[in-house]
Amino acid sequence: MTLLGPSGSGKTTLLMSIAGFVSPSAGTIKLNGEVINHLPPDRREFGMVFQGYALFPHLTVAQNIAFPLRVRHRPKPEIEEQVKRALDMVQLDRFADRFPRQLSGGQQQRAALARALVFEPSIVLLDEPLSALDKNLRHDLQGELKDLHNRVGLTFIYVTHDQQEALSMSDEIAILSEGRLVQLGSPATLYEKPATRFVAGFLGQSNFISGQVETVSGDAFTYRSGATLLRQAGGAHQLVGSSVTVTIRPEKIRLLGPQDTADNIVTGRIAKFSYYGGHYHLQVDVEGIGRIMLDAPTWGREPPSLDDAIRIGWDAAASVTVAA
Repeated sequence: MTLLGPSGSGKTTLLMSIAGFVSPSAGTIKLNGEVINHLPPDRREFGMVFQGYALFPHLTVAQNIAFPLRVRHRPKPEIEEQVKRALDMVQLDRFADRFPRQLSGGQQQRAALARALVFEPSIVLLDEPLSALDKNLRHDLQGELKDLHNRVGLTFIYVTHDQQEALSMSDEIAILSEGRLVQLGSPATLYEKPATRFVAGFLGQSNFISGQVETVSGDAFTYRSGATLLRQAGGAHQLVGSSVTVTIRPEKIRLLGPQDTADNIVTGRIAKFSYYGGHYHLQVDVEGIGRIMLDAPTWGREPPSLDDAIRIGWDAAASVTVAA
């Protein structure tokens, strides 16, 4: 489970409330059906990985990992066995006697994760644990974290403001805004079927087209944006004459040749374009609708030029209606 949202949305406050470091002013926190609001952090038995890792600088890696077991007064043989298992799990067995200052950022992150897992908690809470790492290392550790999660089979509650990180790592995402839950669902559901304009705009890039419903037929309707009549699949609940907002992702819009067809076709002029190796990102000004973004593959295609007149199109099922 990932808690995702912009800065100030309440992600970390919610995580700290679950951990027991913040007391909620209202509502209840339950674990397996039991209210745990009254329990202090040490009695909740949750593992915690902080943004800054919070490793003890005067302790070795092995001693840091052993710390949760020592404060729980576990027998020495059990501590040694559990620490060895945790070191093997995060592939730090060769670094057991090193101090945190002798580790790379990625190794420190692994040590912090091993410490959070060593006492076999019911839940592991992670507060933006990869945010201080460079892009390539962050990408590598995302995969390692996901693999580790699958191996240990524990519930991870993960805080991030990085949309791509949330999409690639999560089984479920809770999107927060201004202290409220906006939408909860799988990454694919939130990306493909955002409930609101905020979710569509926050989770990746999106185009928004506003218009007025003209006809409703079965499970589809038409709407007019400027002088252009467009088709939309889904939306049998729409009322003729009502206002509607439709969103569509840039990768679902196609650059059309003279003979190509689509459910929705508009013409416009290229206002901006960027080259990204495998695709061009175009911004096209369409009269009456506004600026539309699309991603066009570069293979087998002449590079576009600013102010080129082009045809673009998309299928009626490629877009979705969203609440304001």
